[in-house]
Amino acid sequence: MRIDLVTLFPAMLEGPLSGSIPGRIREQGLAEIHVHDLRQWGLGRHRSVDDAPYGGGAGMVLRPEPVAAALDALRGPGSTVILLDPSGEVFGQARAVELATRPHLVLVCPRYEGVDDRIRDLVDLELSIGDYVLTGGELPALVVVDAVIRLLPGAIDDASTVEESFSDGLLEYPQYTRPATFRGRGIPAVLTGGNHEAVRRWRQEESLRRTLERRPDLLASRPHRADERRILDALDAPGGDQGRGDTGAG
Repeated sequence: MRIDLVTLFPAMLEGPLSGSIPGRIREQGLAEIHVHDLRQWGLGRHRSVDDAPYGGGAGMVLRPEPVAAALDALRGPGSTVILLDPSGEVFGQARAVELATRPHLVLVCPRYEGVDDRIRDLVDLELSIGDYVLTGGELPALVVVDAVIRLLPGAIDDASTVEESFSDGLLEYPQYTRPATFRGRGIPAVLTGGNHEAVRRWRQEESLRRTLERRPDLLASRPHRADERRILDALDAPGGDQGRGDTGAG
C-alpha cells in the first residue's frame, strides 16, 4: 500500500508515523507513506494556499488550485482520495477494513476555516472522526492511517485483530495480566482454569455484557446469533449479572 498525505504542517505527521508500529510497518515495507507540504503547489512567489472567504467572515479558506495541483501530481490508477472534514462520513472499523484493501490512499488535511467547496468535487471520500472541531485535518488523518495500516497482512499478529473491539460489531472483553491480585482485586477464575472452551464462552459473554452496558447502540445495529441472543436475554433478566465480579483467583 502507498499512502500520500497533503498538509501545511508536515512535522505534525512525520513524528507519529515514524514511531512504534507505524514506523515498523514503514521499515518493513508493508506501507509506503509520504508526507507532502501543500505549499509546494502554492501560488506565486509566496506560495499562497488560502484566501479570505467570499461573502465575508472570519478566517481563511483553502484555495482549490493548490489542492487540485497536488492531487493531479499524486493521483494515479487505483487511487482513493480522502478529504478529512467534519461533515464527512463518521470513520469506523468497517471503513478501515475496506480501505486496507485499496492500493493507494491520498489524504488531504484541511486547515483554517476549511476548504473551498469546489475541492469536494476532486475527492472520492470525505471522512470525519467525530462530532467535534479540531484545528486541522492532521490528527484525523493520523487516526485513519493508523487504523488502516495495522490491518495490513504482517503488520501485527493476525490474532490481535480478530477479537478486538468493533471487529465483530462488539466491544472487546476485559483483559488481565500479572499480578494475579492488584490492590485487592483479583482475576476471574475461569482464565486460570485451563478450560479453553470455558474461556471462550466467558469472553463472549463479557463482550456482550460490556457492549450492552457501554454501547447499546452497537447491539441495536447488528443481527444476533442464537447463542448471543440467549446471553443477552440472561443479562437483561433480573439478577442476570451474576458472576460478573472478580474472584481473586491466583
